[in-house]
Amino acid sequence: MTNIKILKRLYRDYTKKFLPKILIAFLFSLVLAGSTSSIAYLLDPAIEKIFINKDQTLIIIIPVVIIIAFAAKGISLYGAKVIMIGISEEIRKTLQMDMMKSLIKADTDFIEKKHSGKIIGNLINDVNFMTGLVSVAILNLFKDTLTLIGLMSVMFYQNWKLSLIAVIMIPLASFAAKSLGKRIGKVVNQQMSRAGELNTYLIEVFKNHKLTKIFQREQYENKRAVEFLNSLKETSKKIGIVFVRASPIMEFLTGIMIAILIFIAARLISNNELEVSNFFSFLAAMMLAYQPVRSLATLNIAVQQGLAAAKKVLPIIDSVPTVRDKKNTKNLKINDGTITFNDVEFNYTSTADKKVLKKINLNMPGQKITALVGLSGSGKTTILNLIPRFYNIDSGDILIDNQSIYDTSIYSLRKEISLVSQDTTLFDDTIKNNILYANSQASDEEIMEVAEKSFSHNFIKDLPNKYETIIGENGLKLSGGEKQRISIARAMLKKAPIILLDEATSSLDAETESKIQEAMSLLTKNKTTIVIAHRLSTILNSHKIYVIEKGEVVAQGNHKELIDNSKIYKNFYDKQVRRD
Repeated sequence: MTNIKILKRLYRDYTKKFLPKILIAFLFSLVLAGSTSSIAYLLDPAIEKIFINKDQTLIIIIPVVIIIAFAAKGISLYGAKVIMIGISEEIRKTLQMDMMKSLIKADTDFIEKKHSGKIIGNLINDVNFMTGLVSVAILNLFKDTLTLIGLMSVMFYQNWKLSLIAVIMIPLASFAAKSLGKRIGKVVNQQMSRAGELNTYLIEVFKNHKLTKIFQREQYENKRAVEFLNSLKETSKKIGIVFVRASPIMEFLTGIMIAILIFIAARLISNNELEVSNFFSFLAAMMLAYQPVRSLATLNIAVQQGLAAAKKVLPIIDSVPTVRDKKNTKNLKINDGTITFNDVEFNYTSTADKKVLKKINLNMPGQKITALVGLSGSGKTTILNLIPRFYNIDSGDILIDNQSIYDTSIYSLRKEISLVSQDTTLFDDTIKNNILYANSQASDEEIMEVAEKSFSHNFIKDLPNKYETIIGENGLKLSGGEKQRISIARAMLKKAPIILLDEATSSLDAETESKIQEAMSLLTKNKTTIVIAHRLSTILNSHKIYVIEKGEVVAQGNHKELIDNSKIYKNFYDKQVRRD
C-alpha cells in the first residue's frame, strides 16, 4: 500500500466523520493566527505613539488590547487543542477496536505465529503514531500555516524589502529542519522495532519467571534486560539528539537573518525609508514566525512515523480469516453427534513436505467415548483441533451426523462443542465469571450445580471470597487440579453434546486425579466424547480407540481387541502398566 493510499484510507475510515469538529478547530486556528499577528502588529503603534510621540491617550488602550490579543491567542490555542485531543482519542479507540475485532476473529494459526509482545506493540505504540498522524499533524498544519501567513502579512505590511530578505532566509531554515526530519524518520523506525522487541522480552520474562528462578538464570536475564534496554535507549537517544540538533542550526540561521535585517534596517531608517516602530513590529513578527516554520518543517516526522505504523497496523485490521463460513451455510443439527473423518489430510504450512495428517479415516460414534492414542507429535491434538474448525483441512471432509462441518456455520458448529484442554486457560477474574464464560445467562444455581459436579465447590467455599475470589493471571492462585476442575465446570455449564477432552491427569496426585476422573465421567455422560488419552488406564472402557502414528491410523478397536491385535497399543499398555 502506497503512502497516498494509506493517507486516503485513514481520511476515509477515521478522520472524515470528524470534519465538523475539525472545522471548529480550524476556526480556533484562525483566531490564533489573527491574535498572534495582531501582537506583532500592535508593537508598531505602541512604540510610535507611546514611546516616541509620548501620547498619553493610548497608554492604557494599547496595553489592554495587547492583553486581549494574548488572551485570545491562549484561549483559541486551548480550544483547538481540546477539540483535537478529543478527536485524537476517538480515533485511537476506533483504531484499537478495529484491530481488536480483527485479532479476536483471526485464525488460530495467525495468532500462534505472531508473538503477543509484537501484537501489544502494534496495538499501543503503532496506534499512537497513527493517531498523531491523523490528529496532531492536522492541528499543527492548520495553526502553524495560518499563523505563518498572518505573521508574513504583518511583515510585508511593515516593510516589503525586509520581508523579501526574510522570505529568502525562511526556506533555508525550513530545508535544514526538513533534512533533520528525514534522518529522524529512519531512527524512529528503529525505535518502533526495538520497543516491539522489548515488549516481547518482557512477556517472556513474566511468563517464565519460575523457570528463571529454578535454573538460577537471574544474572543471565539481567544481562539480556540491559541489552534490550540499551538498544532502546540508543535509538531514543538518537531521536533526541536529532531533535535538539535542529536548535543550534535554527538559532544560527536566525542570528544571521537578524544581523542582516538590523544592518539593512539601520540603512533604511537613516534614509527615512523605515520607522523604528515599523522595524520592531516587523522583527516581532519574524521572531514569532520562527516556531511555526520549524513546526511545519518537522511535520514530516509525525507523518513518517504514522505511515510506518499504518503499514503494520492496517494489514492486521484488513486480515481476513481463512477459517470462515461459505455462502449459504446451514446451521448444524445434532442428532446423536456421530463424527466422521473421510480421507482427511492436513498440514500447518503449505510449504512443508510431509503432511501432519495423511488420509485419516475415523468414525466416532455418537454419545460414546472415542479415544486417540499415540506418541507425542503423532497428530492426536491436530485431529481434536480440526473438529471445531480451529484450522481448515487440506483435503477430505469431516462430518457430524452426515453434515459436512464446511457446509454448516462455524457459530452453529462451535455452539455444540465443549473443550477441556490439558493447557487449562483461565482469566484473571472471579471464579464465578470464569465458569460463566461458557454461558453468561446461567443462574447462580446452575453455577453451583456444575461446581458441585466438578468437585470444585468444596475448595471454592473455603476461599476468602468464595465464588467472587479473583484467581490471578491464568489462575495462578489455584493448584493444577483446582484449575482443571474449574475448566470442567465451565464445560459442563455449556451443556454441549460434543466434548473434546485433552486429558491431563498424569501429573496429579491420586486423590485429585480420582475426583477429576469422576467429574469427567459426569461431563461426558451420554455425550459424544473424543479424548486424547495420556494414561491408557483412563480409557479402558472407551467404545472405540484409535492408535495414531506419524499422522496415520495404524490400529482401531476397543481395548481388548487392540491388546490382541495391535503390537503398538500393547506396547503402550505394557509400558504404562509396568510404570504404574
